[in-house]
Amino acid sequence: MSFALAVLGWTLFGLAILAALLLDLLGLFGNWIILGAVGAAAAISGFEHFGGYTLVILLVLAILGEVLEAVAAGVGAAKYGGGKGAVGAALVGTLVGAVLGTSLFPILGTIIGACAGAFFFATLYEFLVSNRALDSATRIGFGAALGKIGGLFAKTFVGFAMLLVAFLNL
Repeated sequence: MSFALAVLGWTLFGLAILAALLLDLLGLFGNWIILGAVGAAAAISGFEHFGGYTLVILLVLAILGEVLEAVAAGVGAAKYGGGKGAVGAALVGTLVGAVLGTSLFPILGTIIGACAGAFFFATLYEFLVSNRALDSATRIGFGAALGKIGGLFAKTFVGFAMLLVAFLNL
């Protein structure tokens, strides 16, 4: 009976990890699921498989993934010539777009909305507030959207790093 429960537990663990990595690519909370799955496995096994230090490192990495994802649109806008206002507008646009996109198209709407929001808010800011030409403002908005996509990949990369840390601390 305990062997069957162990197989079931590790199977659920593996499925949670796969779901988490997919959620990371969609800009959702995948790294927190990885942390939760490892934490649950540690608690259930009496910390036989994962230790407390591992959980602390995973917590720091999960926070890092969120920070990287959050600032990426602003960094993209700045890299394409946007000022501080465009950076802030891209961050706000990412949040607004993600919320609106999720409400219109669950799951995929989150990533589409976040990228579109970063693009439109950075573009509008540069065009209306900074008085840039439309083509220049659009280029900055494009940089914000690219930055957001890069942030999603960075967050997913952090998820893989979390798995490596967990694996090395078995």
